[in-house]
Amino acid sequence: MSPASRLEITPEIVKQMETIVAARVESQGTPGIFATLFQGDQLLWEVGTGVRLVGGEAPDSNTTFRIASCTKSFTITALLKLRDEGKLNLDQRITDFVPEFSFSTLSKSKTVPTLRHLASMSSGLPTDDPWADRQESITPEELREIVQAGVLATSTTGELFQYSNLGFALLGLAIEKASGRDFREFVSTEILKPLGMNQTGFNASDFQESNLAKGYRKAEEGWVELPFSASGSFSSIGGLFSSARDLRTWSHWLNSALDEGAEEFGPLSAASRREMQFISTPTLPSSELGTLPKNGGRVSGYGLGLFVEYDQRFGQFVSHSGGYPGFSSHMRWHVPTGLSVVALENATYSGAMATAIAILESALEGLNYELPKPEIWPITYEFAGKADALIRNWDGDLADQIFSENVELDIPFAERRASISRLVEGVGGLSQSTEIVAEKSDSPVHMVWKIPGRQGELRCEIRLTPNFPPKIQTFRVRSEAF
Repeated sequence: MSPASRLEITPEIVKQMETIVAARVESQGTPGIFATLFQGDQLLWEVGTGVRLVGGEAPDSNTTFRIASCTKSFTITALLKLRDEGKLNLDQRITDFVPEFSFSTLSKSKTVPTLRHLASMSSGLPTDDPWADRQESITPEELREIVQAGVLATSTTGELFQYSNLGFALLGLAIEKASGRDFREFVSTEILKPLGMNQTGFNASDFQESNLAKGYRKAEEGWVELPFSASGSFSSIGGLFSSARDLRTWSHWLNSALDEGAEEFGPLSAASRREMQFISTPTLPSSELGTLPKNGGRVSGYGLGLFVEYDQRFGQFVSHSGGYPGFSSHMRWHVPTGLSVVALENATYSGAMATAIAILESALEGLNYELPKPEIWPITYEFAGKADALIRNWDGDLADQIFSENVELDIPFAERRASISRLVEGVGGLSQSTEIVAEKSDSPVHMVWKIPGRQGELRCEIRLTPNFPPKIQTFRVRSEAF
């Protein structure tokens, strides 16, 4: 993609977004929420509603929230940094780093997952959110004891998406062994510090009490405050605290890697950041961690530490949610425009994902955003014009000139010529206009256009070969009635 032009957020869009945010608190969905919309490093809108702690003030852009599984993108950044430094290989088995790893007798598969399997949520280990969220403080020794006793593999390694926090805890151990440093210290020193993310860290005690959002769960008697768990060997699954201000920095840094000519800055190359943002493991439509039902037409999956969606109307989105006892978070960016959102809430699994999606898509709706039409190269138009002329008046020399050898081998020219004659007769002859108007394309060397007739029209399609100079490799003509 090219760097997007700056977007102007209208008062109508702001009103809609503020309504979405206010409804979260008014409906008792969360005690407090902070949400922000931005494009690149430009702040477009932000608002804090409710309270950061019961009886206190509203959260602001510097308020520290637990961001839970948004941490996974930091864990993958650490993993890829070590990979790029030659200190590990993603295709190494986890037993190279955690030799205690073993399968239970109940396991469907006993193929040891690689670091890549774990990072892309295709290890075969089952979804484990409620259990894993309460394991954060355990020691490395306790984690090794868990996997030594045997893990459950409920699908074949590499077969399908299952959201495994245990897998990311194991990646934390791999990072420690490959780096020779504590996971939390490595992330803080090698990732957070170079990006200037001074409002992000692994311990609640590192932040000012007055600006720290407290986490709550909903009970009959109202909001019940929950204690912060201490960091430990499960911190690689969701242990970070951060602010909306810092998450804007983080989202922009990741998203900027998708720009053409992306700048090389920060702890990880643009190429490795891009690697995180393309689907490695497709998610099933039924997955509760996949795309929301309202967006069921999207193709979605897990990259490396990030979810990726492709929407027919809006294009590519990249995101990750976080849910922990007392907190919910979501960061999301729209790749074609760079329009991004962060939403932070202080209630258990409260639904920041739905909030963030509603904010971002209401902005895109308000901007009347549509995906730009695919680029079609001039040489494709040139070949389309020649193919159009051939349809109107078959010429053997022209056919030999524009088609690759497969076209006649697939269907002999005499048969093609006879078929086209019947199609032309079926639509009552063709119009005299020779203007070529592209109707559809999926690449610069592909084009669909139509030739009007008196009683219908011909749908024509070409695709060029990948070599230079190209010729037409796909040539299709069919009739369509008015």
